[in-house]
Amino acid sequence: MKEYRLSDFLPTTKKETELRGWDELDVILFSGDAYVDHPSFGAAVIGRILESNGYRVAIVPQPDWHGDYRDFKKLGRPRLFFGISPGCMDSMVNKYTANRRLRSEDAYSPDGRHDCRPEYPTIVYSQILRKLYPDVPIVLGGIEASLRRLTHYDYWQDKLMKCILCDSKADIISYGMGEKTIVRVAEELAAGKTIREIRDLPQTVYLSKKQDIPGGITDNDIILHSHEECLKNKKAQAENFRHIEEESNKIHAQRLLQAVDGLYAVVNPPYPPMTTEELDASFDLPYTRQPHPKYRGKRIPAYEMIKHSVNIHRGCFGGCAFCTISAHQGKFITCRSKESILKEVKEVVQMPDFKGYLSDLGGPSANMYGMHGKNLKACEKCKRPSCIHPAVCPNLNTDHTPLLEIYHAVDALPEIKKSFIGSGVRYDLLLHRSNDEQCNAAAKQYTRELICKHVSGRLKVAPEHTSDKVLMLMRKPSFQLFEAFKRVFDRINQQEQLRQQIIPYFISSHPGCEEADMAELAVITRRLDFHLEQVQDFTPTPMTVATETWYTGYDPYTLQPVFSAKTQKEKLAQRMFFFWYKPEERRNIERELKRIGRPELINQLYENNRKSGNRQEKSRDVRRRNSRK
Repeated sequence: MKEYRLSDFLPTTKKETELRGWDELDVILFSGDAYVDHPSFGAAVIGRILESNGYRVAIVPQPDWHGDYRDFKKLGRPRLFFGISPGCMDSMVNKYTANRRLRSEDAYSPDGRHDCRPEYPTIVYSQILRKLYPDVPIVLGGIEASLRRLTHYDYWQDKLMKCILCDSKADIISYGMGEKTIVRVAEELAAGKTIREIRDLPQTVYLSKKQDIPGGITDNDIILHSHEECLKNKKAQAENFRHIEEESNKIHAQRLLQAVDGLYAVVNPPYPPMTTEELDASFDLPYTRQPHPKYRGKRIPAYEMIKHSVNIHRGCFGGCAFCTISAHQGKFITCRSKESILKEVKEVVQMPDFKGYLSDLGGPSANMYGMHGKNLKACEKCKRPSCIHPAVCPNLNTDHTPLLEIYHAVDALPEIKKSFIGSGVRYDLLLHRSNDEQCNAAAKQYTRELICKHVSGRLKVAPEHTSDKVLMLMRKPSFQLFEAFKRVFDRINQQEQLRQQIIPYFISSHPGCEEADMAELAVITRRLDFHLEQVQDFTPTPMTVATETWYTGYDPYTLQPVFSAKTQKEKLAQRMFFFWYKPEERRNIERELKRIGRPELINQLYENNRKSGNRQEKSRDVRRRNSRK
């Protein structure tokens, strides 16, 4: 593998900028993550995009926010702006579990350390920079700012929060995937505009007085309930969210405006989805694909997880109620070309620790590559948050052939022993029967090849629940489809003499889920012989329909009341049903089933255990009698 010099990375210190012969920087990026020069790390992508457009860019990763703020001063004042990217995850999701307990490690920090970033780094970093450099523009990006661009519920403070511009004192948000936006911001500032004159740029958010909104408020704008009204009326917040989600998933979206603190938060519509050529250009930039040399000898967990993987597309049309991908990336799929993918794979195989196994050849969902509407004009008018729920859209081309061609091209490389698919597989797409028999044949071929060639012994899929009522609120397919897929999985394993497992993911305490639903989940998964491992309690995260339902108590699309488990006692009562097989949980489960009026489920969970116990006791008695003889 090529040996990289310090100057091959974006500079992080004054010395490194001098190595490039720079005496001034155009843009300085502050990142809540360690600096890994890889296309899976947002700050690296934005830095490389700006660099490729001729701007001099530096990154300050995980600056010390205590004391004299020396990390915020060390590179001085940029010519154009400061950019803040708090990290690849929302900082609070990254730091805390659903029970608000500290996670075991920070996956994006050296050696998994917890003390490398503050809570809400977007706000903390921005307030420090505003204090030190009051006249320098501050641009927010990354998922934390993107999903907090309007009034949102914050689970960790248990309250509604304003548009993040209000607390951060920054000037503008570049929401979503920011390659196009950030270059345009740089161009406008370089051309002599002030940050307050940049008002018509797609995919940005800014605060404005009513009289200063470009073009004024028109009939084409969507006026949301004000932040102050949402504080008083939870149904107003629920009503808002339907508009927010729909406009995030439209090709021709409308401008959103929300009053807050005597101003308006103005959300300009997003750019159309990137083209394949534009996405290739982003991935083909000269990344070293390594952590910065300052981390030599230290482990960055997130990097270890993805260093031998390749992302092949962007976007997800699943629309899962608890997922933020469509709010950030959009529902329309943009694919990389085969040439760009193979170019990156060839770089991965040259890594000194590569042993012939790609850990993932996927995307937000593993098997959406190449899928789009057959009639694109119909897609331009669509505002459905999901293309496959409650049923697969008849306009959706579900052909797996382009994806199979990618797999075959990668696996044909002599250095590749096996390419695994680590991303989540949508089995509803595999089981869908379209009117095109070629598509159906490709789905069958894909399913067989996935199971036979791309599973590392355990295929992880996400049915999420067994209750159709809960699954409808989750925007997930019926559990019957999972059972059908499991039958296919088992049959192919038997035919090919493979000994592989299917590992399902499940969620407890999702809006609409009650204890009886969890009890039935336990009975059904027991019947399927699952001892569940991959489980989690629902975590409300900003800008998902599930979070707004959980907080407001209303479904944003119907405004009908929805129950949610909220107290620690209610959540634990649901979660324990995942672990019915643990002896220490049995007494609590039996007591809870009696309390909720479902005692008949006790026998369904434990009857065979009793019979097995009786058989074991009889066997011990026989052995004792024989030993006496």
